[in-house]
Amino acid sequence: MPFMLTDFLKKHSGVELKMDVTNKAEVVQSLVKNTVDFSLVSIQPDRMKLRSIPLMENKLYLVGNHEAELDPTQTYTLEVLKEIELIFRERGSGTRETIEKFLKQNNIGVAKKLELKTNEAVKQAVLAGLGYSIMPLIGIRNEIKRGDLKIIPIKGFPLVSQWQLVWLKEKKHSPAARAYLEYLHANKESIVNRKFEWYSQYL
Repeated sequence: MPFMLTDFLKKHSGVELKMDVTNKAEVVQSLVKNTVDFSLVSIQPDRMKLRSIPLMENKLYLVGNHEAELDPTQTYTLEVLKEIELIFRERGSGTRETIEKFLKQNNIGVAKKLELKTNEAVKQAVLAGLGYSIMPLIGIRNEIKRGDLKIIPIKGFPLVSQWQLVWLKEKKHSPAARAYLEYLHANKESIVNRKFEWYSQYL
């Protein structure tokens, strides 16, 4: 999200921004209570009248640290997920929801090693060698480039959802919020092409 905001905030220096990073359940509550202008989600909340702008794909991969036993040059079947200990986001997380839906659809039971509240906490646990995790690619680029984390190829992966900005259908936006929507419509594709060119190399 910061890449989608930087140039807009530079152009409109008088705009004050408050951003909160939390899980999907709390995001839904902030929308219900109408306490935010926008929310960024990878799964749109059910039974809510929302408008949205799709931004880019959210790709989830199985990752382990550089000492992990699974071989990153080998492609595994889904059965391997039954054999490893997985680190999960907490319940209420969109990432957790996507993973659990996929596991249920494929009748895969897994051993849950840990549940943690943020993607950063999950990443640090994987880096420390506490287990594997299915994580959004967007937050682990540097660790992959340095070789601290490695993607484990699995048939059927990545799991793909869509990052999208959402807001209440009946929301009455401030002039600043309306200006941001106009900016995003005009510039989102060029931002993705410039700032996330690396993203497309991971299929």
